[in-house]
Amino acid sequence: MFSVIYITTSSLGEAKFIGRTLVEERLVACANIFPITSIYHWDGLQENEEVALLVKTTTEKVKIIERRVKELHSYDVPCIISFIIDGSEDYLT
Repeated sequence: MFSVIYITTSSLGEAKFIGRTLVEERLVACANIFPITSIYHWDGLQENEEVALLVKTTTEKVKIIERRVKELHSYDVPCIISFIIDGSEDYLT
């Protein structure tokens, strides 16, 4: 099975650092990076510019990636959400 993991980061530099590290360590096949605006409650209502990271991997590696992202990330509690996916067999394999 395959998964996509959604991770928010504080900056483009942090997203590139985490994405590059995960790819270099062969934990993910690909990392996509894009700017986002986040509105959320954390010590009151917040609105911030962040950078999202979408990584593609096998489902068996999700917990390993979660631990690794927590080691690399600047946030105390980073957003790390995984989705099991289906799609083109040619692409996924």
